[in-house]
Amino acid sequence: MSLLDIHVLGSPILREQTEPVVEVSDEIRRLSDDMFETMYAAQGIGLAAPQVGRLERMFVCDVDGARYTFINPELVLAEGSDKAEEGCLSIPEIFGEVTRPATVRMKGLDLEGNPFEIDASELLARCLQHELDHLNGRLFIDHLSLLKRRNSLARWDRMKSQFPALRRTLSPTDIATHHGGDEL
Repeated sequence: MSLLDIHVLGSPILREQTEPVVEVSDEIRRLSDDMFETMYAAQGIGLAAPQVGRLERMFVCDVDGARYTFINPELVLAEGSDKAEEGCLSIPEIFGEVTRPATVRMKGLDLEGNPFEIDASELLARCLQHELDHLNGRLFIDHLSLLKRRNSLARWDRMKSQFPALRRTLSPTDIATHHGGDEL
């Protein structure tokens, strides 16, 4: 396994549409492993392929010990409404209140290529929706009001010079001693 660079706000790949995975291969399984390692090192709870410079339609997440790799995910049910603060590994230190459906059902393929479906609520539901947005070229800041989005972008403009080539490079010393962070 290896740590991958995380693309940050401004990197064009974050706004691209992903492509369905045709075959769940050893390469896809390695990518999933690398994405988990990168996510843990960055102290996040979710990470989508575009965030690591890839256009495969897949993401990983680990919320309260519920660890998933979703390949070709689809949202099949969304109900209710919940507002909570979100952050993103691709926009470090920027947070905003986002309203999303409170409960969801999502289906996809696992690492063996088998279909599965889960019902989720609370933080897991939010994480699944946040990562699915990444696969469609959307970021959490797109859900903010115009004023809050402008404020977030102004803050980001002051910080982005910390990320040469619009990438966040992690080192092995960044690996968290525990799983689970506060950014999606």
